[in-house]
Amino acid sequence: MAGFDDITKKAQEFLKDGKVQDALKSEKAEGISDKVLDGVADAVKKATGGKYDEKVDGARDSADKHIGNE
Repeated sequence: MAGFDDITKKAQEFLKDGKVQDALKSEKAEGISDKVLDGVADAVKKATGGKYDEKVDGARDSADKHIGNE
């Protein structure tokens, strides 16, 4: 697992970089994350026949608060 540990360490270092943090909190990143979250939420709603729409929306909103800048 030495290779996996090395990749993990490099990824953590990459994410700590100030420029990377700025990019992750940009409007462009927010737009992309919103599209991904909306797509996943819509797919789950379709798969469940709308039975859990309220819970799916809540989970989507919760995830959105932790991703991007809004």
